Amino acid sequence: MAPIISIKGLEKTYDNGFQALKSVDLDIEEGEVLALLGPNGAGKTTLISIVTGMANKTAGSVTVGGYDSVRDFRQARELIGLVPQEMNIEVFEKVIATVRFSRGLFGKPRDDAKIEEVLKSLTLWDKRDNKLRELSGGMKRRVMIAKALSHEPRILFLDEPTAGVDVELRKEMWEVMKALKAAGVTIILTTHYIEEAEMMADRVAVISKGEILLVKEKDELMKSLGKKVLTIELDQTLTEVPPDLAGQGVELGEDGKSLIYSYDTAAPQTGITDILAGVRASGLKLSDISTHQSSLEDIFVGLVHDQKEDAA
Repeated sequence: MAPIISIKGLEKTYDNGFQALKSVDLDIEEGEVLALLGPNGAGKTTLISIVTGMANKTAGSVTVGGYDSVRDFRQARELIGLVPQEMNIEVFEKVIATVRFSRGLFGKPRDDAKIEEVLKSLTLWDKRDNKLRELSGGMKRRVMIAKALSHEPRILFLDEPTAGVDVELRKEMWEVMKALKAAGVTIILTTHYIEEAEMMADRVAVISKGEILLVKEKDELMKSLGKKVLTIELDQTLTEVPPDLAGQGVELGEDGKSLIYSYDTAAPQTGITDILAGVRASGLKLSDISTHQSSLEDIFVGLVHDQKEDAA
């Protein structure tokens, strides 16, 4: 099956010479949740803006549902719903009128049942006659999503959807995203909350300095790049790693009262047995042992850090 969005050799260079995107290739499958991660200025918003027709490309191609994003702009754009970072809403308008108007912008006939369905799915039906200025920040963000869904798109771009939302509302928004995915909507999510990507995404794309560093299944990424860290807490303070552990990749904790060992869980031998034997041979007394699995945030930070070092 052809991807619902196909991006080939996409480039964007601004008039001042800054190259925001550098030959980006990315295919997005229908029905998946793709988390697009990257530091500020990485090119995330530029990429979304080009795909959704908000900005012009310098080179390359974008197809949406088989339609060229430039030649077949109208057909491509009808397939897309966009929730931008900015709150572009009329605060003195009522919720239901705002959502109806967004549907009309795409030439869709009035459908009160569909608008009711969208508002109820976002827990906004009881607020339908409220003016937007009367809503909390979290509710306004839901209205933004309702506007994006009003014309029944197959694809939804969420650019920092939970920015400025408290923890409780963020979790509610995750439930909304799960429901949208269950309904078959393809979601492209940019976020600074790594736990959001870790919970919601099927695949992860990491972009930095206008380049895609990798695109992988989330679980595969965490399995292939994620590591576990063994931390051995000691009863005494050390100034250096004991000789019996030197050369085995063991590091001394900052406080001098712990030994830290990173290992690959997929490797044939983890080396933990040798590490513990070295601890015993050194005559050290243990107070505790714990392990920590790398998170998606650890992996992301490591990838971006490696790119910076390579560029230095």
